[in-house]
Amino acid sequence: GIFTEPNHGKARIADIRPRRVLESLDQGKIVIVAGFQGMTEAGEITTLGRGGSDTTAVALAAAIKADLCEIYTDVDGVYSTDPRVVKVARKLDAISYDEMLELANLGAAVLHPRAVEYAKHYKVKLVVRSSFTNNEGTIVKEEASMEQGVVVSGIAYDKNVARISIWGVKDVPGQLAKVFGALANAGINVDI
Repeated sequence: GIFTEPNHGKARIADIRPRRVLESLDQGKIVIVAGFQGMTEAGEITTLGRGGSDTTAVALAAAIKADLCEIYTDVDGVYSTDPRVVKVARKLDAISYDEMLELANLGAAVLHPRAVEYAKHYKVKLVVRSSFTNNEGTIVKEEASMEQGVVVSGIAYDKNVARISIWGVKDVPGQLAKVFGALANAGINVDI
């Protein structure tokens, strides 16, 4: 019941029809849903691309109106920065959707930005926790109460960003739209 646009490899979810999942849950069954994939209205199988499993989990949680969506990963929550690089990074108990989305867009690989966008849009409360421990995770929700005086909640970086300058573009209406339109049609993310 996960329907996507027909963009194979980077499909976006268009609709989720969770009837079978809800029926199985009502029967007391444990439901296992393969993430990262969907199908077009014509029945063609698609994949969601990077972050597709997290995005599927959040989208399904929204569709069935779940109280909570738990994302299990290799770290036990969201940290103020990458704990593999900065040993004194501190784990956050809670973070807002907006703060998490900013960190994700700037390179923090804990959650994919599409999953956070879905969670924010459908108000799905997330918990990020470790697959390897029973430690408390980090709650991602509408507003996270931050300590008094804390201005920066986290630092992210991305080593895989290229900066490209385009010279000689005429300063006439529509030129910038052509450039960004071509990039969008090619599926190239421009985030800075």
